[in-house]
Amino acid sequence: MDKNIVKKVLTFKSGQFIFSRKFPVEKLSNSLVEARVLYSTIIDLPILPELATQIAQIEEDLIIKSIFGTAAIEGNPLTEEKVAEILSKPESGEKLKRAEKEIRNLKSAYDFIVNLQPSESFPELTEDIVKKVHRIITKDIKHEYNIPGQYRNHIVNVGNEEHGGVYIPPKILEDIRTLMREFITWINSEEVLKLEPTIRAGLAHYYLGLIHPFGDGNGRTARIVEALLLQLAGIKYIPVMLSNFYYRNMNDYFWAFSNSINNKENEITAFLSFILEGFIDSLKVIKERITFYIRKFALRDYYAYLRKTKMITQRQHDFLVILLDFLKPFILRDLFNVSPFNILYRKPSERTARRDLKKLHDEKLLLVKNGKYELNLRVLG
Repeated sequence: MDKNIVKKVLTFKSGQFIFSRKFPVEKLSNSLVEARVLYSTIIDLPILPELATQIAQIEEDLIIKSIFGTAAIEGNPLTEEKVAEILSKPESGEKLKRAEKEIRNLKSAYDFIVNLQPSESFPELTEDIVKKVHRIITKDIKHEYNIPGQYRNHIVNVGNEEHGGVYIPPKILEDIRTLMREFITWINSEEVLKLEPTIRAGLAHYYLGLIHPFGDGNGRTARIVEALLLQLAGIKYIPVMLSNFYYRNMNDYFWAFSNSINNKENEITAFLSFILEGFIDSLKVIKERITFYIRKFALRDYYAYLRKTKMITQRQHDFLVILLDFLKPFILRDLFNVSPFNILYRKPSERTARRDLKKLHDEKLLLVKNGKYELNLRVLG
């Protein structure tokens, strides 16, 4: 075993602190392989020019979900819909309530991340970058013990008995300064740089959470730094997705921290396993969404071909195109009562509508499930 796999640092008043990259490779190997294969599949998907608008919309939606998630983990009461509404409006300079200001600040932090260019050398993390992220996140938010971009000098308690117990991070400013210097040296070490980008980013997330260097905003800062390292590693989509996974699996997120903190062998397996689970889940979500748009474009072309070869009527073609956006189960009477179907079937009789549905079903363009029709998105295989 690598003798440098565990690094022990003695602090002045907080005792011994341990940085560890210790985990049984065999326990994570399946997840690492699955993540690599899934990511390769996504990167190899053909993104045609026609998809540019949809991809941009996907990325915007992912950022909204992540901002909502990372804020909600820390108790921000705003709903995802309210977060989207806030971010859809230009900044007016008006004074915002704390919850709304947190959302605006997080958007600025994500803007900072997505504008970073990947680097072949996978650049070093610095204390200045960590402080800058924290400064962006907590800007203009009043807090008794927090100054944006500055380390704390008071004792804090983290966690609760429900999620594995209370953890007391380093207690004084001198110890925090020492540990942040040691953390930066360690996370940029040759041994850690050789790890998978996901693992390195996860370790940064974990140890920033443990050092808890700021008076407020530590969780958000750790998650943003994780995303920043993934972005700089050239990984697409996932950097702005993970926080929403953590929110959706909040109890497991807290337990992953606690189980790693309490591991007597200094193994970080529980936390890294959870991070990889989030990575894989996010990859599956983005693959499904991109594949869905590619499939829609292919179906649109296929419907045009069927019309050109007179295998379907113009009305049947237009009906299928409408269904590409409707994408919900429907019944016969919906064709006469529900917009936009009722515009297309304003004049045709019920007999004609039935004939259209039968034709499209026979051609496997429509499916019937539980007495309702729906578009067959897999008619092309």
